[in-house]
Amino acid sequence: MNPTQRKVAVSPAQVQSALSNDSNIGTSPIVSSSHERRVLSRRRFLLGLGTFGALTGAQTLLAPLLPSGMISSALAQTNSPATIIGKSAGLVVLNDRPINAETPAHMLDDNITKAENMFVRNNGIPPASIDVANWVLTIEGESAKESKQYTLAELKQKFTHHSYQITLECGGNGRAEFSPGAKGNQWTTGAVACPKWTGVRLADVLKDVGIKDDAVYIGYYGKDTHISGDPTKDAISRGVPISKALEDENLIAWAMNDADIPIMNGHPLRLVIGGWPASTSGKWLERIVIRDRVHDGAKMAAPAYRVPCEPVAPGIEVAAEDMCIIHAMPIKSLITYPKSGEIHEKENQFVVRGHAWAGDKVVSDVHISADFGQTWQSASLEKPVNRNAWQHWHSQIQFPNKGYFEVWAKATDSDGVSQPMILPGWNPKGYLNNACHRLAVQVV
Repeated sequence: MNPTQRKVAVSPAQVQSALSNDSNIGTSPIVSSSHERRVLSRRRFLLGLGTFGALTGAQTLLAPLLPSGMISSALAQTNSPATIIGKSAGLVVLNDRPINAETPAHMLDDNITKAENMFVRNNGIPPASIDVANWVLTIEGESAKESKQYTLAELKQKFTHHSYQITLECGGNGRAEFSPGAKGNQWTTGAVACPKWTGVRLADVLKDVGIKDDAVYIGYYGKDTHISGDPTKDAISRGVPISKALEDENLIAWAMNDADIPIMNGHPLRLVIGGWPASTSGKWLERIVIRDRVHDGAKMAAPAYRVPCEPVAPGIEVAAEDMCIIHAMPIKSLITYPKSGEIHEKENQFVVRGHAWAGDKVVSDVHISADFGQTWQSASLEKPVNRNAWQHWHSQIQFPNKGYFEVWAKATDSDGVSQPMILPGWNPKGYLNNACHRLAVQVV
């Protein structure tokens, strides 16, 4: 008898653990509810299909169909509890200085992301104190016709309020999959969210100040401080071209899901710019500059938030002048139900659902596969509630056999561009990974 076909007595809990894939690789600093910082070792073991079969006694009928270089998505790991103020304990903390945490895929199943489930991506230290009553936003710059200041109350009184559901995704979401590895937070799939935002249009405020004809870019500055504590350094100061800034859906927002924005997501005021890396949506917003040139703030220069202008071989050094600023995010999808590691009875239909988004474009199709990409079936796809909101999809699968399976999701945008089934082109900072999301299922 082949060793991988031997029957081994295991509990359902062992199978569930072997299939789960919501954690992250490496050592992760944890922020506890008592504000103590401690480091807990996290482990993630990748199980080969043969090893998994030996553990469960299950047939892995489709193992030969995995594309070269890919491994089974069956994973085993330990999870460490973490609590960040205003956030669910289930978020996975990747760093505590600055605080960064991602959301397991199954916690993003809501059509509108709950505030407590939105990921945290900080480049600096949030302001130590926030005085909402005296918070002032300044708009100025070489290409501003004048300089103006607005209190939060004045913004609310002077301009029309708008609410949009806007998808924000970190440019490095999926970085953990790059090989050779890229430095930075090792995001898996959870640095994305699509809550409802309320505020005033960025365009309305910029037009109230006045935009000169030579305007090229806008840039932002927040009240977070540099990780070094040096008051002369900005933690981050990025921006977008003026044409992008003037789109209707971009907001200067004070509310998320009809409540104050969580402290870790920028309370009391932030930019919300959909379709582009979330780093363009500055938090703790206190100043916007209208520039006559490409903004040159912190983390605008290469290699930050830039990719090679032309494809490069994995691991190669890329000169700064050969790096281009990331604009729109690529087509992507996420399976949010069920949680990876489902044990499913063969006789029943397997219900699966999730979200898809496409930067500045619209998602036109979502397909799912249960045979490692051999065949695909169309999923039901909803229209976005507004531009730059993610779109919900759902489908059902009837598995042909018992054994280990993976469900893959692949979205296609309005230009006909689809997600790759494996990691897209390598880049030094590990940006823009939009490979198909995979869900592990044990059919019994």
